[in-house]
Amino acid sequence: MSDISKDLLKQLNPEQAKAVAIIDGPVLVFAGAGTGKTRVITFRIANMILHGIKPQNIAGMTFTNKAAQEMRERLDKLVERGDSRKVFLGTFHSFCCRVLRKDIKALGFGTNFTIADDSDQAGVMKQAIVEAGFDKTEIGPEVCISFISRAKGKMMTPQDVSRAAESEIEIKVGQVYERYMQILYNQNMLDFDDLLLLTVRLWQDHPDILERYNEQYTHLLVDEYQDTNFLQFQLIKLLAGKNRNICAVGDDDQSIYGWRGADMKNILDFASHFPKSKEIKLEQNYRCTNNILKAANCVISRNAERCAKELWSKCGQGEKIKIIRAESDEEEARYVAEAIFDTIAGDPGTQYSDFAVLYRSNHQSRLFENSLRDAQIPYRLVGSKSFYERREIRDAIAYLKLAVNPKDDQSFLRILSVPPRGIGDKAIDSLKKLQHITFTPYAELIGHDEFLKDLTGKAGSGARNMYATLKKWREQFSEPGNLSDKTMAYLKDLNFIEGILKLYKDREEAERRRDNIYELVNAIASYERGASSPPMLLEFLETYALYDDSDKVDEDEEKKKNSVTLMTVHAAKGLEFSYVFIPGMEHNIFPHERAMQEGTCEEERRLFYVALTRARKNVHLVHTRSRMRYGKTTIQRPSEFIHDIPEDISESLQSAAAFKPLDEEELKDAWAALYSIGEKK
Repeated sequence: MSDISKDLLKQLNPEQAKAVAIIDGPVLVFAGAGTGKTRVITFRIANMILHGIKPQNIAGMTFTNKAAQEMRERLDKLVERGDSRKVFLGTFHSFCCRVLRKDIKALGFGTNFTIADDSDQAGVMKQAIVEAGFDKTEIGPEVCISFISRAKGKMMTPQDVSRAAESEIEIKVGQVYERYMQILYNQNMLDFDDLLLLTVRLWQDHPDILERYNEQYTHLLVDEYQDTNFLQFQLIKLLAGKNRNICAVGDDDQSIYGWRGADMKNILDFASHFPKSKEIKLEQNYRCTNNILKAANCVISRNAERCAKELWSKCGQGEKIKIIRAESDEEEARYVAEAIFDTIAGDPGTQYSDFAVLYRSNHQSRLFENSLRDAQIPYRLVGSKSFYERREIRDAIAYLKLAVNPKDDQSFLRILSVPPRGIGDKAIDSLKKLQHITFTPYAELIGHDEFLKDLTGKAGSGARNMYATLKKWREQFSEPGNLSDKTMAYLKDLNFIEGILKLYKDREEAERRRDNIYELVNAIASYERGASSPPMLLEFLETYALYDDSDKVDEDEEKKKNSVTLMTVHAAKGLEFSYVFIPGMEHNIFPHERAMQEGTCEEERRLFYVALTRARKNVHLVHTRSRMRYGKTTIQRPSEFIHDIPEDISESLQSAAAFKPLDEEELKDAWAALYSIGEKK
């Protein structure tokens, strides 16, 4: 071993050094949260180069461009820049694109193919639906896109889908899939899934081409191995099958993407896939205190399907985990804002960017946005639009605007086909021409005999129903009060909520968006409770408009550097913060009710483990006694996960007491009350 190589290994802990020192053969590195995974990968590549492996023979696969860029920057500091640039470090998709640019002619495509973005894909899918003989209201493009993506992930052809079809919709999707692929082929275009799929097929069908890549890439590293799906696993097996010099780095305890096809068995069965492999566990954590790690270890140890590991740290014991009980979801949000405010006030060295609020589902963000705005605490919303900017919320607001102002043509055009009513472009052109003649608002024209006379079937009934429903609810909303109940009934009457479940790519996305509508109803209910008298819908819309227009978060780069982060736990993976708040720690929220129904609670537990291990110093778990759900107040019970936190490393607090200690007079009154109770006994 060279002196340079020895110096490299001295910078690592013993287990990291083992992972870096092994050059050849299959190696699996279980890298727990915060154990220096990226450091091990980059040091390993550097050590390979120092031991004579040509940099151009090394390929490192990642899931994000950000991860690849970080590895590249670190590698630049360890080896000559020229050598660093010869190593392939990139995403699976970028690697496959490189392969196909050179060899896709063998599959009949031109090497100048283009990659379809979301808009291109949607346009092609709409065309495929029409050419397959279906109406776009009969089968939606987003449903097809999602289904076909999952089929490609399993390497299923259109013929495979048709043979395996168990329902009428699956038969139709199989036919659309065939047309979709033909259109892409005719336009020399690939979608994102094709990059992986066609590379695997290329190598399977042309062993000579595979042989060339086996010779070129003799050493393979795969980051976040627990997140690989079936197609990525096939790619890895083909690329590493001959030389067997593969290093897979990952953590089964952080496998949280099963819902999008990731297969945790790829990491757990690594030894059977690559016999005579070596296994190394990285358990020294460099991020968290030991109290946080003890909590995380206790939580994840309840999972049956995992490789046993126990994280530890030299960062000290740290503060106890705070378990906060709030009376309501609004109090939960106020607690978070006040706890952040008090921490900043007590420690001038602390910045807002040290704090994160990590929730299970996006729809939970609204109350935290409101509470942070009210406290004038800067925040940024990551991974989604601001609550009121989300498409489904804007659609619902457009319906509410029409209920009070039938002249609002912009709102009408926005929701005319939400949900689909069979009213196509030709009918919309007729409507616009008629308005040009009559100057009548669209909401009135849709019930006009002149417009309806040429509409038949679904389009005719859809237009008539929309006109009647808008007219009916315009009258209902002309009276004050009961806004949340009216809103829920109104949106259901319009088939808006049911339509959302049919509109989006997959069930999880559809349910998230439906939940956002329920959260809007909760917002209206909260507005009503704060009003001095039964409010009119117009008053709420005015408040909404002012709030939306003047109180948006400034997302410029300078402000991002000092803002509280609001994000889902999924979006937080790979990040760290000094202080982490995890709200909604209640049964059927975290763990999610769908996981309870489908028996996927182990993945929910892994998700909670990820949330806990984002924190460097302090974790607040917040649950409520009651919460607004679907416009109604419901009694909640604490999450099962809270019970997994050992008592010796946690403290349970009421929300008000947690951030507002009694002053001297209040303390005297409290003692006097307790004394009087004792006297009576």
